[in-house]
Amino acid sequence: MHAFDILGDPVRRRLLELLADGERPAGELVDIIRGEFGISQPAVSQHLKVLREQGFTTVRADGRRRIYAVDADPLHAVDDWLEHFRGFWTQRLDALGTEIVRGSRH
Repeated sequence: MHAFDILGDPVRRRLLELLADGERPAGELVDIIRGEFGISQPAVSQHLKVLREQGFTTVRADGRRRIYAVDADPLHAVDDWLEHFRGFWTQRLDALGTEIVRGSRH
């Protein structure tokens, strides 16, 4: 599965966003996602499984709990692909910065 297939799903993107702040137990992730998306615990578990099997997350046991964390390696491939397009917004941001400086002089 390609990285964009994984990231194309809003539930999986949200799980990664939650994990970007640090490790979280599976139960906490399930509760948040169920509340936001209204999907079942097995559905959330399936999304976590996809993320884990595709290398986007790691999981470790802590007693009976499963603790998930982001594994950034697959995200490097996404970043590399996006590098081709950064010039489109970098130029605009540079131009915006110039206009802000000009505006502050008046």
